[in-house]
Order: sequence, then structure tokens, then C-alpha cells
Amino acid sequence: MTTLTPSPLSHLDWLEAEAIHILREVAGQCERPVLLFSGGKDSICLLRLAEKAFRPARFPFPLMHIDTGHNYREVVGLPR
Repeated sequence: MTTLTPSPLSHLDWLEAEAIHILREVAGQCERPVLLFSGGKDSICLLRLAEKAFRPARFPFPLMHIDTGHNYREVVGLPR
């Protein structure tokens, strides 16, 4: 008979699990949390973590777009 032992989490898996835990704690303990989103690498990563934490349910907080002013012309619809 073979006993299955859980494999330890890799460093990145542990960081992801910790980030998801923090998002859930904030959503549960804070009165009016909001997730700021600029479209950059960091905020895209944070949005993906929020999806993993709460989907398929709706996010328990609103998303707020932050315009940093650092956009490609095509993103904001300006001609080249």
C-alpha cells in the first residue's frame, strides 16, 4: 500500500497562497476595500490573484482604474 504525502509548496506557490490569504483577510476585515488597477504588470498580477481568491463569485470589493498617464497612444485612442 502506498501512502501519499503532500509535496511541499515551491517558493512561488507559497507566495501566491500567502497573497491570496491576505486578499481574503482584507476583504473580510476591512470596511471599504478597493483594488486599484492601472493596467501595468503589478496590477495585472494583483487582479489575477484576486480572481484566484474569489472566483467564480463576484469580487467583494470594487476595482478602481488609476490613470498613471503612462499609456501607449493606441490604448487611449490617439493617432500615431
